[in-house]
Amino acid sequence: MSIDIPENKSTLSNSDSLGSEILPGTLYLVATPIGNLADITQRAISVLEQVDIIAAEDTRHSQRLLSHLGIQTKSRAYHEHNEDRMTGKLLDDLESGMSIALISDAGTPLISDPGYRLVTQAHDREIKVVPIPGVCAAIAALSAAGLATDAFSFEGFPPAKQGARLHFFEQFSEQRQTMIFYVSCHKIIETLKDMQTVFGENRRVGFAREITKTFETIKRMELSALVDWVESDSNQRKGEIVLVVEGDVEAVTDKTQVDHYLSILLAELPVKQSVTLVVKLTGEHKNDVYKRALELKPS
Repeated sequence: MSIDIPENKSTLSNSDSLGSEILPGTLYLVATPIGNLADITQRAISVLEQVDIIAAEDTRHSQRLLSHLGIQTKSRAYHEHNEDRMTGKLLDDLESGMSIALISDAGTPLISDPGYRLVTQAHDREIKVVPIPGVCAAIAALSAAGLATDAFSFEGFPPAKQGARLHFFEQFSEQRQTMIFYVSCHKIIETLKDMQTVFGENRRVGFAREITKTFETIKRMELSALVDWVESDSNQRKGEIVLVVEGDVEAVTDKTQVDHYLSILLAELPVKQSVTLVVKLTGEHKNDVYKRALELKPS
């Protein structure tokens, strides 16, 4: 596998308002591949070549990618164990005019990875922060899961212990939007069984394992079938796993009921008061009810 490196290393592929050259005193958040090295973007390569420092979650892990790309930029370790000590140093370097690229072991920085403290304090110090978009396992899994994508939430890793994990899932038991979880392969069966306990055996789940890698597996099943399948195939208990969980579709109120309530209330009350009452009666989102009230209100 080979990756073409831009001939002009002094320019970015983006010619928009960000400019054509690396900006001094700027923090770049660079997404890197989660498996297939060809998923690195040309812009990411250009940035990694040009910055003064690459702050990497694991320098040994990242060095394989950098060596593959022929990038010799100096790197520093930046992870959860040295975050307190290194954040200030990196910010001082940025304020002195150095440019820094933050990368995680794989995917988009800060998505269940270190970096929040660095980015939020960079904003506090009015240091320019520039995202270099690319691969994100959560979004890749969502796009392929075959579940609703109009509203979703990313919930990271569930707790390791069962009691805490069950309580964690219970807070999402009636959530209507699609949910995305990262799951350790060592906890996948226990996690699926706890999901089945809380969400029910018929809830549909997108199972995405080893995305972009040789043994990539993407399935969508009801929880009961998914538990049986993972238990029966040890290969499905290996590698990086993302679970995309369907929202509680049964919690969605029949829209005809909303219309019925609104038609009665709007004949006697102002829109705002009608909306408030319907929200209390149905549990629907206020913005949705208000929009529908304006559509139904007599001219």
